[in-house]
Amino acid sequence: MKVFMIGGTGLLGSAAAQMFIDRGHSVKTLALPPLPAGAPIPPEMEIIFANYLEKTDDEIAELMADCDTFVFAAGVDERVEFPAPVYEAYKKYNIEPVRRLLTIAKKSGVKHSVILGSYFSYFAKEWPELELTKHHPYIRSRIEQEEVALSFAQDGTMDVAVLELPYIFGTQPGRKPVWVILIEQLANMKPCTMYPKGGTTMVTVRQVAEVICGAAEKNVGGNAIPVGYYNMTWNDFLRIVHAAMDDPKRKIINIPKVAFQAFGLYMRKQYKDKGVEGGIDPVGLAEIMCRCTFIDKKYCEAYGVTPDDIKSAIFDSVKLSVDAFNGTQQLLEMKGE
Repeated sequence: MKVFMIGGTGLLGSAAAQMFIDRGHSVKTLALPPLPAGAPIPPEMEIIFANYLEKTDDEIAELMADCDTFVFAAGVDERVEFPAPVYEAYKKYNIEPVRRLLTIAKKSGVKHSVILGSYFSYFAKEWPELELTKHHPYIRSRIEQEEVALSFAQDGTMDVAVLELPYIFGTQPGRKPVWVILIEQLANMKPCTMYPKGGTTMVTVRQVAEVICGAAEKNVGGNAIPVGYYNMTWNDFLRIVHAAMDDPKRKIINIPKVAFQAFGLYMRKQYKDKGVEGGIDPVGLAEIMCRCTFIDKKYCEAYGVTPDDIKSAIFDSVKLSVDAFNGTQQLLEMKGE
């Protein structure tokens, strides 16, 4: 395959690019400069440094012209803050780019497309009684992104896979991990960690690369693929986090849902004071965090995902996040464009 990717130098994109190349495929990408210092970017990958949002349709079509596969490994997640209404930002970075790029891809003869989405979409469909799309702009946007993407597979001329990705652990040298926000939260909780019961599913960066490549190679038609391999309670997860923070004996106090909701009210005020709107409503987040958002690994195993060392991936992610929080390493920020 000849793969064209948006975001091929990022944490997930570069891992997928290397795996595509290892499997005998070629890859070219549009990506934002600069490259993270020391990052293992595949030397075989063709890199065009530019903001795809500033490229014309004709310019992107020219880049896609000789490719049969398209991967969208960009966009923004719920941790990025925007002024209200936040949904407009999600439309700009997550929804409309998928509509535009898949339109160009289809006209260019691309046969396989893979879009990186969110596991919140999976749970919005699994738990309709929670009305997650009503309460959380980010989750509503991911469902809309998914619907837009899958609509391009309806006539059978292009296969489209949307990967409903969960918590992801792993590092890219030189780039700031998304988990710095967790370290900030825990630093404000000393001397103990107050967290709800519940848990989440998770994968490593390498496993994301496997499911990206597997979906490109194996997916037929339009499919949303739930991605999750390791299901872990928050307490088990936090014990690994504490160890990586050099605080292995730190106590965990499980707080009830009502306490989490009360903290959410405080966060709403913080958002208002900063003039931003959260993609996930902090009060409604309690309903999600106090549950076990687990996913059976059979879904991603069907696309070739294999076991990995999740504990080491968590440990390494937290270690680098601590360095970023303490300012002992100068790291590039994650970018959505």
